[in-house]
Amino acid sequence: MNWLSDSPEGAILNLRIVPRASKNAIQGEHGDALKIRLCAPPVDGAANSALVEFLAETFSLPRARVQLLSGAASRNKRVLLAGLPAAKVKIP
Repeated sequence: MNWLSDSPEGAILNLRIVPRASKNAIQGEHGDALKIRLCAPPVDGAANSALVEFLAETFSLPRARVQLLSGAASRNKRVLLAGLPAAKVKIP
């Protein structure tokens, strides 16, 4: 799983985002990233907000513990799941 790494703060995910999808879903691996489809358009941060909400719900975390580290204006993003070790990240 090249898309997942551990840090002292928690798990770091490398993601490839596909906006304007028909439904929110984790699609699988895309090179060294985890591919996530989001319904939200990439306008005014809507996709970033939808991503944080989707990941918080998927990993049963409060939204405040899901932090966008890089890629705010890109399809390639790095996200920190604060307080969640990489060993406990299970993709449904």
